[in-house]
Amino acid sequence: MSPSDTGAPAAPVTGDAVAIRNFAFSPATLKVSVGTTVTWANEDTDAHTVTSTGSGGPLRSAALATHATYRHTFTKPGTYAYLCTIHPFMTAKVEVTR
Repeated sequence: MSPSDTGAPAAPVTGDAVAIRNFAFSPATLKVSVGTTVTWANEDTDAHTVTSTGSGGPLRSAALATHATYRHTFTKPGTYAYLCTIHPFMTAKVEVTR
C-alpha cells in the first residue's frame, strides 16, 4: 500500500528531476542539496508552468509544451513552494538543504 492509498502525505524524495504527468508534479516534495539543478519535464499533453507561489520566488517557467523541460539551480537553502499557473490545483515544493 502506498502512502497515497492511506491518505498520508507522500514522503519527500531525493533526486534532481520532477515529472509533470496526470496534472500533478511527481514527486510532490523533492529534497535536494544547495547547488543542485532540478529539471521539470512535462509528460502531459496539456501545457503547464513551474511558478513560485507568492511574489519574488525564483521559479518562473514559460508554459511548457509536451516533452518540454525547465531547469533551475537552487543556490540557497529553504523550502520553495510552487504551482502551475494554468492549473493552480497543481502544487508541490522543493526542500533545499546545505
